Amino acid sequence: MTTSPQPRFRHAALIGKYQAQGIRPQLESIAQFLSRQGLEVSVDRDTALNTGWSDFGALTPAEIGERCDLAVVVGGDGTMLGIARELARYNVPLVGINQGRLGFITDVRAADWAEALGPIVQGDYEEEQRSMIEGGVWRDGQPIFEGLALNDVVVGRGATSSMVELRVDVGGEFVANMRADGLIVASPTGSTAYALSAGGPILHPSIGGWVLVPIASHTLSNRPIVLPDSQEVQITIVNGKDSSANFDTHGLASLLHGDQVRLRRSAQRVRFIHPRGWSYYATLRRKLRWYEGVV
Repeated sequence: MTTSPQPRFRHAALIGKYQAQGIRPQLESIAQFLSRQGLEVSVDRDTALNTGWSDFGALTPAEIGERCDLAVVVGGDGTMLGIARELARYNVPLVGINQGRLGFITDVRAADWAEALGPIVQGDYEEEQRSMIEGGVWRDGQPIFEGLALNDVVVGRGATSSMVELRVDVGGEFVANMRADGLIVASPTGSTAYALSAGGPILHPSIGGWVLVPIASHTLSNRPIVLPDSQEVQITIVNGKDSSANFDTHGLASLLHGDQVRLRRSAQRVRFIHPRGWSYYATLRRKLRWYEGVV
């Protein structure tokens, strides 16, 4: 994690959860604050269109990647996931301002945004980088779908199927055939999402690994396992109707027997910016309420 002073930012993009009630006034306040700090400010095109806000130039994610050196995301972890995948290829750092409950990757409280952003835009912040999963679905030796995930890839049963049987290979070596409702392959970032609710472990973001978590396994001995992210994971559909593969929120349904989901560590990484003194463990304590019962 980078903690030493960095060059100040010059051009910030604002991305908002535009479905949220009353988000425009907060976005306007943040934009005006950044302008007073000497930054050029632009707004994500979808955010501008859906809030009816035209005071600042509207940019597509690709234009944000090419022109901006900071992205300020106002919303929740879902909003951050979407734009993080878009901007990773451009190496644009992101800072998240959470609306509502504290998020794992949108960690600045809505009430504290000015206090947090002031030092950050001047170059006083902590930075970390998060790995992603990339891959796709192959059928008869040919790719039919490509995906990128910051959180996880989920291979699951169809709506009319009671379960799915999956063959798992890691680094070309057979691991197991699993009969379950599905299987989660999660990055360290995704280990606190669906994988956690399915009984998987939490992985620190600095760990070069993935967690493989069966969903409602039909065999009690199928347990979560931590894998190195240096090896390709292959998941083959052995049995089950209309199973699907989802990369975060994007996926392919109606997989056929023999279809193969191939996953590898992406060369792209997501850059997150945090206020000075940020702590991953403090985020876990607050989000998971580990402090309860402490006097």
